[in-house]
Amino acid sequence: MTERSETKVTRLERETTDGGAEVAVLTLANPPLNLFDQAMFDALVEDIAELTANPPRALLLRAEGKVVSGGVDVHVFDGLTTEQGAELWRSLFAQIIHPLEALPCPVVFAAHGLTLTAAFEIALACDIILAAPKAKFGLVETVVGLTPSMGGPQRLAERAGSGRAREFVMTADLYDAATMADWGVVNAVHEDVDAAARELAHRLAQGPTKAHAATKQIIGAWRSGGVAHADSVTPEVSGELFATDDLRGAVRSFLEVGPGKATYTGR
Repeated sequence: MTERSETKVTRLERETTDGGAEVAVLTLANPPLNLFDQAMFDALVEDIAELTANPPRALLLRAEGKVVSGGVDVHVFDGLTTEQGAELWRSLFAQIIHPLEALPCPVVFAAHGLTLTAAFEIALACDIILAAPKAKFGLVETVVGLTPSMGGPQRLAERAGSGRAREFVMTADLYDAATMADWGVVNAVHEDVDAAARELAHRLAQGPTKAHAATKQIIGAWRSGGVAHADSVTPEVSGELFATDDLRGAVRSFLEVGPGKATYTGR
């Protein structure tokens, strides 16, 4: 079963897995290049606000067309003052990147083709990135005298190391899916990436959603404060799982019929 709500340049759908779990699919649909113009940014802000208010049990981000995105419409930057530029990035962090990372469910990004600038920075804010063999990735903001400013450099450095992040951004070269997988940026490469990403999103949606959310909290703590900080929050974050129906049911299932037989409701 699928419920659909549409905006001009994105499409947000909610579908149900065979096991009854809700998966949201957010599609970039701004042909021909899925450029990030003001309409695209506004649509994503609206979609992510809806997902925050009513989270699914997994989210898949994908795109229609030949490319994932050709980047940002440069008109967005034209004539901005220093203060306006800073406010642009503050708002994109506050309304897109940080809420996307904070969703209490697994978030999968599927890259089937060229994935530039804002689209790649959004991908780096997702939990898992899958790519097609022909996908290419780039942060090419130097062509307009800019550095990527939606969190791309630091999130790329987290996955690939600071040296590779500097190379990636400063050269503004394009890097293929195999290289990104070798660097640990892309989790896996699939011939039919859309099918693989949907399958993974459905699989994750049927898992223990609150445990997945706890995993994200613990890793988020590590990202902000290292191992010691993650250790300090883990007892409380993980301890709260003992009050969930999913943990209680899975423990009973394990004891009664063995591992791997539990079903989860997300509660």
